[in-house]
Amino acid sequence: MQNNKPKVVELEDVVVKFAGDSGDGMQLTGSQFSDTSAFVGNDLSTFPDYPSEIRAPSGTIAGVSGFQVHIGHKEVQTPGDRADVLVAMNPAALKANMNWLKKGSTVIIDIDNFDNRSYKKADFVEDPLEDGTLEGYNVIKAPITSLTRSAVQEFGLDMRTADRTKNQFVAGLLFWLFNRDISLGEDFLKEKFKGKQVIIDANIKVLREGYHYAETIEAIATTFLVNPAKKKKGKFRNINGNIATAWGLLAAAEKIGKRLYLGSYPITPASEILQEIASRRDLGAISFQAEDEIAGICSAIGASFAGYLGATTTSGPGLSLKSESIGLAVMTELPLVVIDVERGGPSTGLPTKLEQGDLLQALYGRHGECPVVVMAASTPANCFDYAYMACKIAIEHMTPVILLSDGYLANSSELWHIPRMKDLPEIEVPTLEDNNPDFHPYLRRPDKLARYWVVPGQKGLRHQVGGLEKADVTGEVSHDPLNHQIMVEKRDAKVKKVAEFIPEQDLIGDPAGDLLVIGWGGTYGALDSAVEELREEGKSISLAHFHYINPLPRNTRDVFRNFKKRIVCELNLGQFASYLRSKYPEFEYYQYNKDQGLPFTIRELKNKFNELI
Repeated sequence: MQNNKPKVVELEDVVVKFAGDSGDGMQLTGSQFSDTSAFVGNDLSTFPDYPSEIRAPSGTIAGVSGFQVHIGHKEVQTPGDRADVLVAMNPAALKANMNWLKKGSTVIIDIDNFDNRSYKKADFVEDPLEDGTLEGYNVIKAPITSLTRSAVQEFGLDMRTADRTKNQFVAGLLFWLFNRDISLGEDFLKEKFKGKQVIIDANIKVLREGYHYAETIEAIATTFLVNPAKKKKGKFRNINGNIATAWGLLAAAEKIGKRLYLGSYPITPASEILQEIASRRDLGAISFQAEDEIAGICSAIGASFAGYLGATTTSGPGLSLKSESIGLAVMTELPLVVIDVERGGPSTGLPTKLEQGDLLQALYGRHGECPVVVMAASTPANCFDYAYMACKIAIEHMTPVILLSDGYLANSSELWHIPRMKDLPEIEVPTLEDNNPDFHPYLRRPDKLARYWVVPGQKGLRHQVGGLEKADVTGEVSHDPLNHQIMVEKRDAKVKKVAEFIPEQDLIGDPAGDLLVIGWGGTYGALDSAVEELREEGKSISLAHFHYINPLPRNTRDVFRNFKKRIVCELNLGQFASYLRSKYPEFEYYQYNKDQGLPFTIRELKNKFNELI
């Protein structure tokens, strides 16, 4: 008897890209596949890619929504340069992603949507299925739409609702292609659509239909298996940067025994943090969806004055609007955490795309001498750690802290090691007992130069705050020129003093060599992967990736001087490079800049580093 079972190929890692119109549910299918991969023990990294237009015309390249996931038996740090498998629900999705395919990869298309009308919308001159565009690829032409409609006919769904289930046909096909237990996909749907039994049943029916279709057609001669990654100790879950940021704020509030207050205005790509905090009233969190950005931050400053952990979230345009109020927090010397999830600019710019364009705004974008601490997260998971540390620094040093995230970190996900509260760093709250005879509003602690956090209602400690200049120690309104200089210098010294309390800059690689790669923020995964691959090839190269930007770690100059060349890599035109030149002008800095709304690829980085080496 002939054995028709497909050959199973074991892979160290694989990159899958889901692409289609916004209504095709590719984000959900990508999340479903990612969660399943995490459940079976794969390491992973994801990259959702949304259209910039809210209602881009269907079938056009501008309307393509994508979700890329990189799963591995080995450690995975990026969503991958190019895809091994592409799901293209229409010709526009195919055209938008052809340049991101590995040669010989598998392309799954919904053949029902590949017609002359759709080709014209996607700006194809010829039929891409016949003109050689897909030569060298394994193309699976599946009638996804028609088979989906047929499968859900028994549920009496309208056409629009029926078509919204076709992403589950894709999911079923992928479950079979990667030898996954389909019951995991069913469990995902039961949780996702809890309480909507007809929707659950219809989606599960389509999921099974896709699985059985893949099982029976002869076009798939090979299936794949990515074994679980090496077992890591502890509890892990799949998390994106926005959720991790929200939980970092919540954890800090719990650590100090105070309630978190988040005053924010919704803005892409930061809105999910507000949504998550709003859902955690069970942890005592208070959220306020303000009428605008200014009201959001001002309410957070008021909450901080009242003794709450005050925070606000935004993106670049909102940070501009909050700048005057950040000055108020600097003047009143209150703890405040400002989360800026960067996006492409200027103006409305590319609201769903990636850019590290707000660094100089975070450093200098306020009137007057107005120093704040500036930090940056570098992976979706460590958004938790740096949100927590931003709270710690804000409270212990009584200063606003701006934490930079970005659209890639916000929406991408990876495995996160769930910490225990008792293992998180302690946070010292600078409080005073009631009726302290030595109290003055601007009396400073000598170790950190920070004033005490005294809240309204404390007996004998009544005081006022506001935007006018304060007299040193007493806190009274002062227009004295010499006092103003004293207070300006003390506020500046307080922020610089933070350098004594943050870690020294670490290095990936040797402490000296031919080339030092310098990065910050969400570029970490690509930079680290490129550097590690070149080190394995015998190149003398190391990576310094910065999380603390103002102030910089106290050993930064020593790190830089031990390398023959230094290159600063960032997704802008050179903001961090300019900042470093102002701080350490004795060194020469090469630059590698990209500003396309896309992350770095490992390949382009390696090519550039090899040029310099």
